[in-house]
Amino acid sequence: MADTVASHLSIGEVLALLLDEFPDVTISKIRFLESQGLINPERTPSGYRKFHDNDVDLLRCVLREQRENFLPLKVIKERLDTGEIDPTSETQRPRGIVNVTTDKPDESMSSANHPAAGRTATRPAAPVPPVDDTTSIPMQAGVRLDAGELASMACVTDEQLKQLAAYGLVVADSNSSYDEDALEIARVAKRFLDLGVDARHLRGWRVAADREAGLFEQIIQPLVRQRNPQASERALAQLAELEALGAQMRSAIMRTLLRQHLDT
Repeated sequence: MADTVASHLSIGEVLALLLDEFPDVTISKIRFLESQGLINPERTPSGYRKFHDNDVDLLRCVLREQRENFLPLKVIKERLDTGEIDPTSETQRPRGIVNVTTDKPDESMSSANHPAAGRTATRPAAPVPPVDDTTSIPMQAGVRLDAGELASMACVTDEQLKQLAAYGLVVADSNSSYDEDALEIARVAKRFLDLGVDARHLRGWRVAADREAGLFEQIIQPLVRQRNPQASERALAQLAELEALGAQMRSAIMRTLLRQHLDT
């Protein structure tokens, strides 16, 4: 009987295997990926999930594609179905179980059902990436995300996403979908939230951006009104220059205001 139990993993044990490489993964996210058809673990007669090695490899593959290539789940699923993405070619990671509590009693890791549950392992703290790491690789232009995909790719909770939307930081289109800019904003906002900055405080960046955008629009309006290709190109070039100057100005002002803390 012990061999039968050891032949598969519970969702909590799978989470434990993934946490070293994906510190932000949660049981809810694994269930969400299952609901989107990315994984399809077996079920016991009682309805409990049974994860095997190929399920764990597939999960790692999906999570890497999200993290490294910023692909939406629909695109990942299509590429998996067509064989363009092959989970079996992924570098295998060593297996190791830590004691992780699940959020459902049927998935619990009691010592009676899981002999490995009594063993614990220390998980080293994941290095904190700079903000640039969350924004340097954009999502494919033109691809749209629904709310669940945006939350999953930005590693924010549904409630956090609702707060970001309520304060005007991420804005959906008429079809309730989000673009690559919304993903970038949500990912940067996630770093702020992790550092203790509330979503309501992040609204200040939106207000400041609205004012700056309004000013820039007034400056380029004379060129826009000419309605010819040459004027449009000059307007775009001028807008890009204004945006770059604005970023330099904000950075210099911030250094001035925080110099007493930065000059150590």
